[in-house]
Amino acid sequence: MIKRILLGGLCVVTFTSCDPAALQQAMDSVLATTTTNELTTKNVADGLKQALEIGITDGAQKLSATDGYYKSAYKILLPEEAQKVADKLRNVPGFNSLEENILEKVNRGAEDAAKKAAPIFKQAILSMSFADAWDILMGDKNAATNYLKKATYQQLYTEFNPVIVESLDKFNARTYWSSAVDKYNKIPFVEKANPDLDDHVTKEALEGLFEMVRLKELDIRQNTASRTTDLLKRVFAKQDK
Repeated sequence: MIKRILLGGLCVVTFTSCDPAALQQAMDSVLATTTTNELTTKNVADGLKQALEIGITDGAQKLSATDGYYKSAYKILLPEEAQKVADKLRNVPGFNSLEENILEKVNRGAEDAAKKAAPIFKQAILSMSFADAWDILMGDKNAATNYLKKATYQQLYTEFNPVIVESLDKFNARTYWSSAVDKYNKIPFVEKANPDLDDHVTKEALEGLFEMVRLKELDIRQNTASRTTDLLKRVFAKQDK
């Protein structure tokens, strides 16, 4: 690389009569040309972060749409305990459609919360160090998503849970479920049920978001047309080789 720079400088001296400003400009240009295609660890880390950010933006948009959770592969189902409650109350007036009613309310709450998910995820992505960026880039097809999940899951849960609770309350899901559980717990000889669905819904909603990010990462890794920025093209071209 040094030889190329010296050669470029020599050419400039020949044609510019040793004008110092022109010489410096030409040498800067030569230096830039020699380093343009050399990826640094920071380049790779920034590219991975950009891919994850695109993934969460796309994912949040799709899941926050009407039926984004409720009528999709990411539909949040009731935990086993909740299904037992619904089965027991199937013939009780006012609760005969308990399971489908609570499922819709829960999924509508998750869809509403997904609208607020992107900024929470983006902040977590920006704070990631990606010290092992090269290993992630050249690793498994979902390596970046797995790294995001491992590095930030508890932080994301802590920040996302109140958003889920707020959205569930918006659709009256928690009150509706609590009244059903109270009714169920009065049935003789049944094992008492927990009226709290917040933890389950938060975890399931997060799993849906992570899955959308994983699919986008896979798409960017495998489909060059999905690399919509120069940085993505440069970084992921490396793993193509």
